[in-house]
Order: sequence, then C-alpha cells, then structure tokens
Amino acid sequence: DGYYEYTMFECVYSTSDYSDMVYLQSYSFNKVVDVQFNSSVGKFVGYTEEGVKYAENFNKDQAYLQQQKAQVDTYCRHNAQILDSAVRDKS
Repeated sequence: DGYYEYTMFECVYSTSDYSDMVYLQSYSFNKVVDVQFNSSVGKFVGYTEEGVKYAENFNKDQAYLQQQKAQVDTYCRHNAQILDSAVRDKS
C-alpha cells in the first residue's frame, strides 16, 4: 500500500566507439513512465497526462535542456570509458 515514485538514468549503446550512445532520464510513478528525456530526441516527452505537463515545463527551461543534452558526454561516455577499461584490463 502506498506510492512508488522513482527516477532512472540510463546510458544505452552497442558500439565500442560509443557513436550510438543515448542518454535517457525517466520519471516514473507506480511503475508507469510519466516523462522521459532522450538525448536523441533532445527534449522531454510526456507519456501520461501528468507527464505531458511535466515535459512542457521541462522543455521551457533551455538551460536545463542543454544540461540534459550534455549528459551523453559528461555522464554516459565518461563512465562507459571507465567501466569498459576496467573490464578490458581484467581479461
């Protein structure tokens, strides 16, 4: 009984040079994704009635959007390089 709200940050890629890397930031409520930022799309997209409202507000803030777009480099690529090198060094 209760509510379950969470944010998930994902870096998705399948090439070793990270050229296809995508940063996703999802806000969910009770296991339903309300709104998501996708670095390929470059903006927030709402998937529920509430999520559409959140996306509209997030997308109005250009500074925040630029920060999210930069995450593919500052967060994803940075951490993928560290993790991948740690794995390669073990083999």
